[in-house]
Amino acid sequence: MLKAEMILSLARNPDVRIGIGSRSGSEKIIESIRKSRELGYGQAILYRDPVEMLTDLSAGVIKAAVRGDMDSHEIIKAIKEIFGVPGLMRAAALEPPSGTLFFLAPVGIDEGWGLEEKIEFIRLGKEFLENFGIRPRFGILSAGRLSDIGRNEVIDRSIRQAEEVVGWGKRAGLDIEHDEILIEKAVSTRNFILAPDGVTGNLIFRTLHFIGKGRALGAPVLNLNEIFVDTSRAKQSYVDSIAFAAALVNRKYRYKELSRGVDHETGD
Repeated sequence: MLKAEMILSLARNPDVRIGIGSRSGSEKIIESIRKSRELGYGQAILYRDPVEMLTDLSAGVIKAAVRGDMDSHEIIKAIKEIFGVPGLMRAAALEPPSGTLFFLAPVGIDEGWGLEEKIEFIRLGKEFLENFGIRPRFGILSAGRLSDIGRNEVIDRSIRQAEEVVGWGKRAGLDIEHDEILIEKAVSTRNFILAPDGVTGNLIFRTLHFIGKGRALGAPVLNLNEIFVDTSRAKQSYVDSIAFAAALVNRKYRYKELSRGVDHETGD
């Protein structure tokens, strides 16, 4: 059973430098920096300028960056310009109050609309989970059940696309299934859930986190070599997001060591 604390248990590293953004230097960011340092989750550093923070990330001055409560538009624009990516591909780490942690993608409203991008999410998600020592189990959601085909062309297209993603995944040897519209089934058996599109994924995230009080550690950008954890401005504390970034740093460099000759573990 995958839990947030299992991931955060990998975060102890008092020396790793992690940037966190806040244009206003808000009290909740300042307190999160203090608390994360106290707990040994690295040396968090406040940045007020997104370009400066991401330039330092690119140059290796910091090993990871957390959005904090900076404006989303500013951060996305800076990432695209500094790292030369056309768009972000994010997967949010979510833990329902009475469930296990899973990763949800896409969570940006402009992400994951086409078949090729969905397949890329699965490919990147596999690499991300395996680097973390987690055996990937993919659940692909669509806008209806298979028996709903013929009711609406949008639903039909969503179901067909989900079936294509699953077919590709099975040919690639992945543990993957089409959970149709049954998200309640997917979250009970899968650890990486692909929503039908970015709007649906964003709504799932907001419903679970802001209404259902589920825990949200943050959303790493999968299509960057560097570690950037996106967060919501509505969070009251960023300690767990800083810890998540520290765990990603620790796991990234540990995996590189293991991949040079020692098998890395798998986890459920």
